[in-house]
Amino acid sequence: MNATKQPTVPTAPTNRQDRLYAVLLGPVVSEKSTMIGEKHDQVAFRVMHDATKDEIKAAIELLFKVEVDRVSVLNQKGKQKRFGRFEGRRSNVRKAYVRLKAGQEINFAQEIGK
Repeated sequence: MNATKQPTVPTAPTNRQDRLYAVLLGPVVSEKSTMIGEKHDQVAFRVMHDATKDEIKAAIELLFKVEVDRVSVLNQKGKQKRFGRFEGRRSNVRKAYVRLKAGQEINFAQEIGK
């Protein structure tokens, strides 16, 4: 009786709280995201490709201790790029624009230090 060991394949976190920590990949830092942050109390994040609006909302509320009003998501296709004679393509990105309730704010400089 030979027992062969199966290779382990990395899977998504099974615990809900672990999943929420993994949903957010990072903030989107651009002119547009800064402008909407100042004008409409919104924050832009890069999120996992299979993240839902409810998961994103729960993750923001858990990590930053703020109240979320609304979440809008979009899938941005990667651009075609050339490197000399080689052609390549950037990865697709899923973004979430999160609108915070009135009086709520996320300050990344303070949150990183915690």
